[in-house]
Amino acid sequence: MAQVTSHMGTISEIIQRGAGGAQALMAPGRPALTYRDLRDLAERTVIDLNGFGIGRNDRVAIVLPNGPEMAAAFVAVGTGATTAPLNPAYRAEEFEFYLSDLGARALLVPSDAESPAIDVAGKLGIPVLRLTSDAHAPAGAFTITGETMGEPARPGVASADDIALILHTSGTTSRPKLVPLSHGNVAASAVHICESLALTAGDRCVNIMPLFHIHGLIAAVLASLTAGASVFCTPGFNALKVFQWMEEADPTWYTAVPTMHQAILARALRNRETVDGLNLRFARSSSSSLPPQVMAELEETFGCPVIESYGMTEAAHQMASNPLPPRPRKPGSVGPAAGPEMAVMAPDGTLLTSGEIGEIVIRGPNVTTGYENNETANAEAFAFGWFHTGDQGTMDEEGYVRITGRLKEIINRGGEKISPREVDEVLMDHPAVQQVVTFALPHDKLGEEVAAAIVRREGKEASDREIRDFAARRLADFKVPRRIVFLDEIPKGATGKLQRIGLAEKLGLVE
Repeated sequence: MAQVTSHMGTISEIIQRGAGGAQALMAPGRPALTYRDLRDLAERTVIDLNGFGIGRNDRVAIVLPNGPEMAAAFVAVGTGATTAPLNPAYRAEEFEFYLSDLGARALLVPSDAESPAIDVAGKLGIPVLRLTSDAHAPAGAFTITGETMGEPARPGVASADDIALILHTSGTTSRPKLVPLSHGNVAASAVHICESLALTAGDRCVNIMPLFHIHGLIAAVLASLTAGASVFCTPGFNALKVFQWMEEADPTWYTAVPTMHQAILARALRNRETVDGLNLRFARSSSSSLPPQVMAELEETFGCPVIESYGMTEAAHQMASNPLPPRPRKPGSVGPAAGPEMAVMAPDGTLLTSGEIGEIVIRGPNVTTGYENNETANAEAFAFGWFHTGDQGTMDEEGYVRITGRLKEIINRGGEKISPREVDEVLMDHPAVQQVVTFALPHDKLGEEVAAAIVRREGKEASDREIRDFAARRLADFKVPRRIVFLDEIPKGATGKLQRIGLAEKLGLVE
């Protein structure tokens, strides 16, 4: 593979890499958008935005469905303004919070959209831009129409220090925080991913991740474009259609969260012919912990390595990644540092040695310089010269990191600290367990008790007593779940991640 230069500091520089006639963006049933087309689209979009009065660092909230136009808008708008993708499924109250908090200069929606975001933008005095696309045109091609808002303060193509992307943290335990990511941040992360996965112009990724989330935007789209490769953009994850899309796309890889991988595995036997015809070089998993049992089943099903990576919004996604063969992949580990520096830190700022448990901390070119307008959060998150991830874990002698849990998710049962991930991994070995999330259940005497939500495998039965007995043979007594809840589906967040925090309340287990 030709070495990807780490000096690509902007989205504009990234899209210059692909050969003009090479395919950049693809979609089901659509002709491909070439790199030449994508560069022309980005250039024209910057001119159009400048004509509307929008320039560098002006924030354009993007509310578009998943697909090639969303991917193209992220790249083209990001070339000359700041993109702020929002979940199209938000309700009016949520749009009002996010659009206000962003200080959006404009809202970009499909020309035929009836999103509540449009009414909210009107209420807030935010101009609405309309994106028009043609189902018969190359995937991702679009035009933007709107009214002029005056002259842009900073016209032209963005520089490495300009903000390319601004996202909110998930805010499971507090008000969502604004994370500004510069062109330098996102370009560095894209290069890190590209190098970790040895991507070349011959690779093709099927994107099933939502494009209002850092995982899909950087790992699937921007890392692929950094390699001059192609991205097959689906309308979003759909377990019933994913094999059909893979057959059409003929991908070399895909990236997903563990719940998506599990849904794919559940339908793999019914799509054996498609699976056998695939030529995947690897599959990638990130954004939450991949049970080792699921990793093994994926590798057996697809006949390729599964690369588990570790990312978060504040790092423009990737922080660590298991390597490709022949270097070892360690199930249950997120791999060694793959971009930024990583360390394990004690509460007093002391860096710990291999095997010691502490907080995972990072620093590097892909890491945000700080949350916006949040001095308290910045003081906590950037103490001792490192960014504090909020994850607890260890690092072995070879630098491989194991995450033992989110610090906020650790269960405190009468003073005994329990990692819910450890309990998850034990319960996943039970033959009747398809999916599990261990979580804290409030308790009047102990403070918190251990509970687990379980989805059983199709056609398999197991009682809560059987599950607890199975766990008791492999876990210390205080770690064994006292409450088991069987569900058809475990509640997930917008990006498909299972939610531990607040799960007891969601399931109505708190009086």
